[in-house]
Amino acid sequence: QVQLVESGGGLVQARGSLRLSCAASGRTFSSYNMGWFRQAPGKEREFVAGVTWGNRTYYAASVKGRVTISRDNSKNTVSMQMDSLKPEDTALYYCAAGKVISTGSDDYDHWGQGTQVTVSS
Repeated sequence: QVQLVESGGGLVQARGSLRLSCAASGRTFSSYNMGWFRQAPGKEREFVAGVTWGNRTYYAASVKGRVTISRDNSKNTVSMQMDSLKPEDTALYYCAAGKVISTGSDDYDHWGQGTQVTVSS
């Protein structure tokens, strides 16, 4: 079992930056693929970025070039650096863990509670 807790969200101006962090508990953290998803009001949950247990990274086209996901297995954390933020990045961001690398929410077994990111114009 893996428990996830996100942090780092907040209010930021457009073109600003935020670094989201996800702290995980569990002895098998390093064996999980990790992903970040976001959900804006009235919209479906959307894949943002993912990193496999082997440190292969994946990004949604909408954030590619502006987002960097990384993991530190020694600290049981996964982070997502977000730069050049846009108002359309405003959403509740979730950290997720799963055994299969995927962009689909249903393929992740464990979820954090979410952290809000709001980007103002």
